[in-house]
Amino acid sequence: MSEPAKPGVLDRLRARFGWFDHVMRAYGRFDERNGGFYAAGLSYYTIFALFPLLMVGFAAFGFVLSRRPQLLATIDDHIRSSVSGALGQQLIDLMNSAIDARTSVGVIGLATAAWAGLGWISHLRAALTEMWWDQRIESPGFVRNKLSDLLALLGTFGVTMATIAITTFGHEAPLAAVLKWLGIPQFSVLDWLFWLVSILIAVLVSWLLFTWMIARLPRQKVSLVHSARGGLLAAVGFELFKQVASIYLKVVLRSPAGATFGPVLGLMVFSYITAYLVLFAAAWAATASTDPRAKPVDPPPAAIIAPRVHVDEGLSNRQTLTAMGLGAAGALAFSRLARRLR
Repeated sequence: MSEPAKPGVLDRLRARFGWFDHVMRAYGRFDERNGGFYAAGLSYYTIFALFPLLMVGFAAFGFVLSRRPQLLATIDDHIRSSVSGALGQQLIDLMNSAIDARTSVGVIGLATAAWAGLGWISHLRAALTEMWWDQRIESPGFVRNKLSDLLALLGTFGVTMATIAITTFGHEAPLAAVLKWLGIPQFSVLDWLFWLVSILIAVLVSWLLFTWMIARLPRQKVSLVHSARGGLLAAVGFELFKQVASIYLKVVLRSPAGATFGPVLGLMVFSYITAYLVLFAAAWAATASTDPRAKPVDPPPAAIIAPRVHVDEGLSNRQTLTAMGLGAAGALAFSRLARRLR
């Protein structure tokens, strides 16, 4: 008789540590629902949506320069002093043509940004819904989906702007300005304190943003408590990634090739890792959720249909003789009864 197989290292760790078992179940859910594929698609849509936003930014900058000729003259002088000859004049002419076309560039940029933004939020909601639900969510219709995506996009934009505003107060310069306004002298030990406070504020802000995404962007209502825990996990991972990315940029930007291609590659990696963290946190929250709709439903057992063929062989000899005797006795009794009635 063969002995039962001993559990492996991962099985023993999962049986001993509940948090490790949760991480493995979350990664299994993330992998089964093609989380890496969704993260790659979201990084593409994120980068694609940046170009119309840049057009809107150029248009807004053009409107500012058109109303401030002194600032425009200062920029012209700076270009002429930095780039001499025909190239400098070409740059100035290009800037002037961009300022003249600010209205058309802004309109095209806004329309393209709205279209790209709706595509981005639609795919993000689809990916988050896939991480949460095992059953397929029925679509309410194209128009209702787009209206819902528009509201989700506006809500995400508002939460993002609020988190950016809060983040600005967590940097060292605003904190130093507040201390100066309060009349508190700045010591060297306060630099470390400012750094710690800025990290804490960044984590809290990221927690708010990721919780909003995980809890409110799926197309069905999900648990806010488990979403907040998943958002905290994503916020901590996101802050660690930002610290590593800042070191990467400092090293890469030292070389000419790194200064040329480093920011582009950094943007692609940044968008991919961010989407990966958000989707994994959603899978982590889904595995912790007790909502019965998020659990797989076992199919009913297979119905076994076994047809039975019954062959009718007719009456046997004994049954035939018995029927004939009963028929003769009945006929005799009927004839006697008829004679008496006469």
